[in-house]
Amino acid sequence: MAFDGAGVVVTGAGSGLGRAVSLRLAADGAQVVVSDIDEKGGQETVRRIADQGGKATFVASNVADPASVTELFDTAVSVLGGLDMAVNNAGVAHAPTDLHLLPVEDWDRVLGVDLRGVFLCMRAELGHMVDAGHGRIVNMASNAGVKNAPSMAGYTAAKHGVVGLTKNAALQYARRNIRVNAVCPGTILTEGLAGYGPEQQAEWASLVPMGRIGTPEEVAGSVAYLLSDEAGFITGHSLLIDGGLMWD
Repeated sequence: MAFDGAGVVVTGAGSGLGRAVSLRLAADGAQVVVSDIDEKGGQETVRRIADQGGKATFVASNVADPASVTELFDTAVSVLGGLDMAVNNAGVAHAPTDLHLLPVEDWDRVLGVDLRGVFLCMRAELGHMVDAGHGRIVNMASNAGVKNAPSMAGYTAAKHGVVGLTKNAALQYARRNIRVNAVCPGTILTEGLAGYGPEQQAEWASLVPMGRIGTPEEVAGSVAYLLSDEAGFITGHSLLIDGGLMWD
């Protein structure tokens, strides 16, 4: 995929999947606004993009805060000269627990970032894209957005919401040259999983029909595809990237 200077914002890009997506899109020629609440991580992503010859700018933001989101996209449009694409990746999770024991503050935090944050970002993105007459959005959902994540009620609810919001927006904006899709990763070897020992990783891998854990680069490749012209007739789709776990 070649993006030839297209402007893209990636939220939650200071680590993990957001960093991998940013690196991939920059390698494919996009100009990337890297956004994260973690400035150190975001600046590191920008440095890595620069090291591979790409173009990136860091803009700090809190996706759960409307004013911060508005400032992010106003700044991004100024830096990029427009907004062609967006990847709404920022997300958090809560510790596994029974629903009746889930702290209200954990529920509010997860729904605030994972669902409200996607809504706020899409609201800003779509406003700019409608004015421009084109746009492409990919939301980071999860296989927990299409099936149950045991003991993760808040996370499951939030990611189901992202899948529903993706479908709703895709149909609203299909005739305005704006495509909206989502990706639904399963078990992926991000920094969080890498911190566990090989025995735990092997146990997780054994649960996946393909017998292994996925890589951030595989998720990034799927995001790049959905943003590209190759996926020009795809909208409202939530792409599973889970090694067959959904169907096991």
